[in-house]
Amino acid sequence: MSVRTREAFLAAADEGWADPDRQHAESRRAHALLDGAAQAIAGVLGAPAEQTLFVPTFGLAFDRAIGGVAKARGDAASGGRGLIVATAVERKPALRVASRFSEAVTLIPVDAAGALNLTEFAGSLDGGPDNAVSVALVQHANQETGVLQPLAEAHEAARAAGVPLVVDATASLGHVDPPEAWDALMADPADWGGPRGVAVIAFKATTRWVPLPPIVTGRVNVAAALAAAVALEEREAHRGEVAPRLAALAARVRAAASELPGTVVFVPAGPALPHLVTFACAGVDGAVLAAELDRRGFAVGSGSACTTEPSPESHVWEALGASGRGVVRVGLHPGVTDQDVDRFIVALRDAAAVLASGTVR
Repeated sequence: MSVRTREAFLAAADEGWADPDRQHAESRRAHALLDGAAQAIAGVLGAPAEQTLFVPTFGLAFDRAIGGVAKARGDAASGGRGLIVATAVERKPALRVASRFSEAVTLIPVDAAGALNLTEFAGSLDGGPDNAVSVALVQHANQETGVLQPLAEAHEAARAAGVPLVVDATASLGHVDPPEAWDALMADPADWGGPRGVAVIAFKATTRWVPLPPIVTGRVNVAAALAAAVALEEREAHRGEVAPRLAALAARVRAAASELPGTVVFVPAGPALPHLVTFACAGVDGAVLAAELDRRGFAVGSGSACTTEPSPESHVWEALGASGRGVVRVGLHPGVTDQDVDRFIVALRDAAAVLASGTVR
């Protein structure tokens, strides 16, 4: 969290402590802070401020956005729950939500480069008169590979079929240009340097959705919401200079990882997040390698980033046709320097050598 974001959080905690749903002066002040935060984030997203909402977690954001659109669309299109079409690399919590609000979820494969098969996606949007598709669910960027999906083309296909496109932008905002092609969107401020304890959902003005409970502003952390807005504005202000620098540093990390014996490094073939590096080490437990790096002062991820369940396997890598075990993810935040990457490369080589020698502590 940046200094400016932290200051915004503390100031809002002092000023916005009251329940924003009540009518006394303190509550009106909290409500004004929440409205200001929504307006700031809506400005980045290109969404109406009144349809940009805060919820406590990104898991709840999936539930309210996917469920809200599916309920409205399913009732209108089929008199009940319709089908949901999603990519095979969506977050598992998002797919679980989709399964709750649909008769069935159709998974569309990605190619070896992680990109959505648009032909199959478009063909799947016609479920027939008895099985109307209520929602299409497509990530903006994948949390493990960093691949940016062709949202403009996907949205065009969805609009032609009369199906709303719900976009998971929890990994992309603050790192690349905000997506423009969507009908509903979920976002996670923690991924752009905001605090945990708040998430964002947004709906375009033309999107039909049902405001399922508990979208209640009084349950939202006002300070976290305001800090999230400040953090996003700060990221957007500097993204043009930060993103190319992080992309160059990420390329250095990929090159170092590719030198490790038996390591497969994912190299995006098209547009991708600039700050993310993912690789898999054959015969090495990703969690053990992550622990070794942690002992050396570096926090990385292992297993699947698209599920909240502890697992050594990545369904994303399996969808790419590669081994889903031993996956390690390295995310570079804006404060990372060349010297930090120098030290990380040394630590990575050392940790890999320790594991190869069998002398793990």
